[in-house]
Amino acid sequence: MAFRIHDSVARGEIDNRIKGVVRGRLWLEGRPEPVVLELRGNAHPDLAGCLLTFTNPQPRPRPSHIEGLAPVQRGTIGDLTASRKVRVFDIPTEEALGMIRRNEKPPERLANALYLEWFSEANGRVVIESANYVLEISPPEWRLTPQDEARRAQEAEAGMAGFIRTLDETIQRHQLGQKDPDLEWDEHDYERFMREADARTDKYGELLDKYGHSDEAQERIEREMGWDRDETEAEDSGMSIDELNAACDAAANEPPPEPEPHREGIDWVRTADGGLRHPLEHRCFECAVTYYRFVQDLGMKSAQDSDMEQFVAEFQITGAKLAGALNGIARGEGYRDGAFTVALLKRALGHLHQAQAGLEAVNLKRLLPERLVAAARQDLFEIRAGILALMDEFRAR
Repeated sequence: MAFRIHDSVARGEIDNRIKGVVRGRLWLEGRPEPVVLELRGNAHPDLAGCLLTFTNPQPRPRPSHIEGLAPVQRGTIGDLTASRKVRVFDIPTEEALGMIRRNEKPPERLANALYLEWFSEANGRVVIESANYVLEISPPEWRLTPQDEARRAQEAEAGMAGFIRTLDETIQRHQLGQKDPDLEWDEHDYERFMREADARTDKYGELLDKYGHSDEAQERIEREMGWDRDETEAEDSGMSIDELNAACDAAANEPPPEPEPHREGIDWVRTADGGLRHPLEHRCFECAVTYYRFVQDLGMKSAQDSDMEQFVAEFQITGAKLAGALNGIARGEGYRDGAFTVALLKRALGHLHQAQAGLEAVNLKRLLPERLVAAARQDLFEIRAGILALMDEFRAR
């Protein structure tokens, strides 16, 4: 996935006054030394030949993944412009999100945004995009000719194509390949399939981020994802879109299943709002929320410390993964393939281990009271034991 760092940039300078070269420095919040840019290529016509300086009025502490951003960024420039059109809210973000949750449309407008993209030898695609920066642009010392602009666009496109190739290589690396259709899949087959699905999701997200939601963009994304080929294969299979939609409608109109009463407390519990959850997932969810609130009540924000962020976020993700693995059982939908469920539980376990590692790092820094660390450690240990027990149970099915 691309590094998106706009929230963490406090200020920066980008210099394209030498033709064919983009140099710059970026100061990230909480990072004492600037990130240095040494890139080949040119900006769009609005910034070509110029020195751009900018500040972020509200920089945020950098998320943990930015720790991996190399201090010197060498590579090629992608798209660099201060005139990218984006939609922005006319009201505070929290208020706008509240309206969206109420199915209301918040007021918005078109605005110019700074869009700075490069392809780093160390980190792949890196993007800064913001309509909130305060910009200062010097007069241009040179201008792009029509031939220069065509070359610039080709080079930017080549950089994106190279980045997409690396994503395709990841997809190919995880593809299951040919398997005898008469053989059952085991947990390792499902794990590989899910890693391939993750890689495809990453690729789709990058294409959507780059090209947007227009009809033309969607056509391009479909070609890049191979969905135009998938549609042809679906037509060859003899099932029409209308038939697929009818099958989905029929499934949606079926009455929801009910859990078995004698399995209460084993496969399901009913929550305060009347929902059904698996007991282990319910405990993980409640614990994750509890510790998140503890951190907030102590006057801390998890994003201010990468280890704290890892502990809180990975605990929450563990609950989400357990929900995907187990809540169908809680709702009375029956047991899925045991190997598939084990593969899902393994993913939850991986995130739980990350939460444990984050907690121990937080403890070394003495960021949380000892009693809170001890309680969280015990909860994580017992949830881990529950996951392992369920994995053994489903392997035996």
